[in-house]
Amino acid sequence: VQLVESGGGLVQPGGSLRLSCVASGFTFSSYVMSWYRQAPGKERELVATIHSTDGRTHYADSVEGRFTISRDNAKSTVYLQMISLKPEDTAMYYCKAWIAPGNYYWGQGTQVTVSS
Repeated sequence: VQLVESGGGLVQPGGSLRLSCVASGFTFSSYVMSWYRQAPGKERELVATIHSTDGRTHYADSVEGRFTISRDNAKSTVYLQMISLKPEDTAMYYCKAWIAPGNYYWGQGTQVTVSS
């Protein structure tokens, strides 16, 4: 099982990034996919979720209207499009695949830094 994130980097405030998470080793289309982030000294927080069956999405209040989560089941990939980035969005971003309590996987993370 692997989840490999990419797309992070350094961006100026107001800029955009698109994160990708490619999955392998499990039935991607059956799993709820989420993006989390963790800033230094802070707890990991849920950013966005997309369901497996109907594609419903949920967002943290802090990113609502700026971030968009999407998935391509044919490519076993989940995306996080981020616009209007703020310095407080700086964090390590992780994707998570979940199907049932105790049955989930994490990626290794990709760093996003928003700074001028």
